[in-house]
Amino acid sequence: MIFNFGSINIDHTYYVPHLVRPGETLASSEYTVGLGGKGVNQSLAIARAGGHVSHWGRLSSSDARVIEELTHAGVNVDGIELTHQPSGHAIVQIDPHGENAILLFSGANQSFTAERIASLMKHASPGDTILIQNECNGLNELIPLAVRHGCHVIFNPAPMNSDVASLPLEQCDLVFFNRSEAALLAGMPIESGAEDLLTCCKQRVGGADVILTLGSEGAWYQRGDEVLFQNAFKIKAVDTTAAGDTFVGYFLAARQAGLVPSQCLLRASAAAALAVQQRGAARSIPTLNAVDALMHF
Repeated sequence: MIFNFGSINIDHTYYVPHLVRPGETLASSEYTVGLGGKGVNQSLAIARAGGHVSHWGRLSSSDARVIEELTHAGVNVDGIELTHQPSGHAIVQIDPHGENAILLFSGANQSFTAERIASLMKHASPGDTILIQNECNGLNELIPLAVRHGCHVIFNPAPMNSDVASLPLEQCDLVFFNRSEAALLAGMPIESGAEDLLTCCKQRVGGADVILTLGSEGAWYQRGDEVLFQNAFKIKAVDTTAAGDTFVGYFLAARQAGLVPSQCLLRASAAAALAVQQRGAARSIPTLNAVDALMHF
């Protein structure tokens, strides 16, 4: 089982002619409200990919309708706690090229207690996977607790900040980075070469495997001395929101199903390619049938 200790956000998305500049007031051509947050996006991606996932999160009781949506998608919601605190939410801008800018309010995602984390871990068994991102608090407690419990920790350190470097990354089994996250952790220019970024990140995380996703430039995987590369599918992006989350979820579901890393990379890349052709976050995550159809096109 994959237990996803992750954020649940309500996304407010605005489609704009360009990303807002400092001091500018800009009209939006379209506005939508939907489910988002890196954590919940990854849970949905795992479920739609045919994987088994249980989401651990916190959500305002006023947004309890979200639980029904997750249940319908196949996500186990027993670990979601309703609270009187406001839910996390995001203000998302999307330009005509599909690029985005996101303003995040963490809300209930940042209110986990040590007691709650310990209580959640009681539901996991040795050998289970604990998936985490950087939108919830308590990671410095959860990572070593999960390892002591015999679980495998998978980390997607997004959004990246200075706290990530102080976490016990060497206790993780696998860490996902995109270009900006890798450059920040490595202290390297963002335009650095992929292989240099991959090598430096591998050094920073010790024995953990590393995946580096580069959008249209493809994705890299390193495990020990083994290095794999997967070309990106050639498509026209409409909205890149949740593409990385889709990649993470599909990779982990494929790994859970027993596929080898090269097959996991291929399926995750295909899923991300479909996701960027749709607007929105959670609603852009494709079904397994659609991904398989693209892979065999």
